[in-house]
Amino acid sequence: MTMKTPARNQAATQKKRVFLVDDHTILRDGLVELINHSDTLKVCGEAASAEEALDRIPAAMPDLVIVDLALPDTGGLELLRMLQIRHREVPALVLSMHDESVYAERALRAGARGYIMKHEAITELKTAIQQVLEGGLYLSRRISGRLLESAIRPHPGRGAPPINRLSDREFEVLEMIGLGLGITEIARKLRLSVKTIETYQAKLKEKLDLADAAKLFQYALRWVRSSESVDPPKGAAP
Repeated sequence: MTMKTPARNQAATQKKRVFLVDDHTILRDGLVELINHSDTLKVCGEAASAEEALDRIPAAMPDLVIVDLALPDTGGLELLRMLQIRHREVPALVLSMHDESVYAERALRAGARGYIMKHEAITELKTAIQQVLEGGLYLSRRISGRLLESAIRPHPGRGAPPINRLSDREFEVLEMIGLGLGITEIARKLRLSVKTIETYQAKLKEKLDLADAAKLFQYALRWVRSSESVDPPKGAAP
């Protein structure tokens, strides 16, 4: 007599659905291969931009969204905020080349449930995915310790780096300036007026103690170059 598999056993073996948001096709292909070879995970959709992600996520019905911060249209932090509004029930994990010491806390405030850098080993990425899917938070030990210390002493002195005193929006504008975007393009990407971006530019010069727009651009350019790493995840498919 043929035995039927109980419904609860079928549910227990159902793979969790992962949606990928990254504009680098080679990296996405490596992640697809990695995730689809897992016994517990499968890729249910991909997007190369924030706009594509917001369009495709409803139909894909993911259990987890993996987000890169460097996207060609809206920045990753803004995408995280929009995901919190539109798909609050779906957790997001940031996988980025950007230095976690600068971006991790901002990503968490924007709604992410974890942050892992692209140069980390594949085994660590799997750990991060599982931890977030189980309802937890994932951060490296170094960043976890720093955030704990910040919670105990939440008001850093004037000796803190000036970059840490920027709001998330000021930080995004600074990054876009460093990427070579003009005020009009920044306004379009952030869906703000040119006048608002000019106000943010003035605040940046004041907070960073920079004399003019040229000095601000030089500072932003150095910052972007120093905070990026292009190493792919260790063990990722080429």
